[in-house]
Amino acid sequence: MLNRIARFFESRLSKTDGDSAALTDDEKHMAAAALLMEVAATDRVFDDAELTAFKDILAEVYGLSSEEVDELQTRAQQKQEDATSLFQFTQLINDHFSHEEKFVLVRSMWQVAYADGDLDKYEENLIRRVAELIYLSHTDFLVARNQARDERG
Repeated sequence: MLNRIARFFESRLSKTDGDSAALTDDEKHMAAAALLMEVAATDRVFDDAELTAFKDILAEVYGLSSEEVDELQTRAQQKQEDATSLFQFTQLINDHFSHEEKFVLVRSMWQVAYADGDLDKYEENLIRRVAELIYLSHTDFLVARNQARDERG
């Protein structure tokens, strides 16, 4: 799935015919899922709570089916053979996500990071980099973090 997602983004970024057609909802969901997966994988520990948060977010916020969620979970638990750049995801997010969609994405990333009760410095760094690359203001970055932290209880 990660390779399929990466190929999708590479094909979208390599278009030279000036086609800037909007992403479909499914394509937006794939972009969000890929970044959520990166957060879950960043600390190299797939805690049950993180995986539950990952699955819940994909199902509830992004509307993915249980089959799609299960496939992403399986791939996330396998060692990634090819590292992918954040740029390929964040460029498309910048081009096709509204401000609100960007905010929800970053809040969702925080929810995955906080799910296991242990915010890893690499998770925080990844979310900060994504927020910067998608031009989410520092204030929105902090609000998203605080909402996710407060929801956790």
